[in-house]
Amino acid sequence: MTAEAAVDTAHPSPAYESVRESVFDCVGNTPVVALRRLFPEPGVEVLAKLELMNPGGSMKDRSARHIIETGLAEGSIPPGSTVVESSSGNFGIALAMAARIRGLRFICVVDPKTTSANLALLHQLGATVEIVSEPDEAGGYLHTRIRRVKELLAEVPGAIWINQYANDRNWQAFYHGTGAELVEQLVRPPSYLFAPVSTTGSILGCSRRLREHFPDLRVIAVDAVGSVIFGSAPARREIPGIGSSRVPELFRPDEIDDVVHVDDVEAAEACRDLLAAEGIFAGGSSGAVVAAIRRALPRLTSPSRVLAIFPDRGDRYLDLVYDDDWLERMRADRARATAAAG
Repeated sequence: MTAEAAVDTAHPSPAYESVRESVFDCVGNTPVVALRRLFPEPGVEVLAKLELMNPGGSMKDRSARHIIETGLAEGSIPPGSTVVESSSGNFGIALAMAARIRGLRFICVVDPKTTSANLALLHQLGATVEIVSEPDEAGGYLHTRIRRVKELLAEVPGAIWINQYANDRNWQAFYHGTGAELVEQLVRPPSYLFAPVSTTGSILGCSRRLREHFPDLRVIAVDAVGSVIFGSAPARREIPGIGSSRVPELFRPDEIDDVVHVDDVEAAEACRDLLAAEGIFAGGSSGAVVAAIRRALPRLTSPSRVLAIFPDRGDRYLDLVYDDDWLERMRADRARATAAAG
């Protein structure tokens, strides 16, 4: 070893440590992967943005962080206050993380369809969980949950409703987050964006940012059979996180080029195929996106570059889409409904 090398070893150059202040500082920078095993067809390339790799397990980390941090910074969410939200799972978990880190109280209104894994996570993160049990007029629980939220706002002094269905910071989180990242990650333009819808914040935020750079992009919404967002009749839905029993205030139908409705069975089967082919353990809404792309493939222009958003991971769906007994029940229900309609 030379004298110079010995000096360098004893007195290394200054370095910058990559240490985050909280787990919420780790949100974002999710990868894009090619799904060549699942979609080997010539003339089409399918890419997936793995939002399921956010620290809370879903893309809702982005909206929760943006809404809470912006509210604290501008004063609309005072320090130590109580925030209230209706959530089927992922957004509630993300808000519970944010509330725990920022010293807020969080009340989450859920319903009987909320998975046991999500309920356990909410409790462990310190959220107060309110469960409504009465179905609403649409056959779901969203309207009932919102009614309970409004009651809580009257009961709890200073309580603040996040209201992700009408909060512009919802779509802005994805405009500045997921959409901005995709613009940096992709050089060649995508032909299509396939994204699931619920509040519609993520699809609008992503597509608005992407279309600034790729103006020919066609945006395809993936909705659940039984969701009313695009005017369909309400019907029973089992998989949380996709679809809605009311039209979100954020929704702008003129910004969506097409919609594909996917039922619970299709979504669950596609989740399993995705795991088998690509090793990606994804949630039900990601399976719905896979199923929608499969159905749309014959109609897509060739060559095509398809961009898919995978919102969450599969561990919270072990008692739903990855449970064989549940899937068989859903198949039987679908068969009975088809026979009755025929």
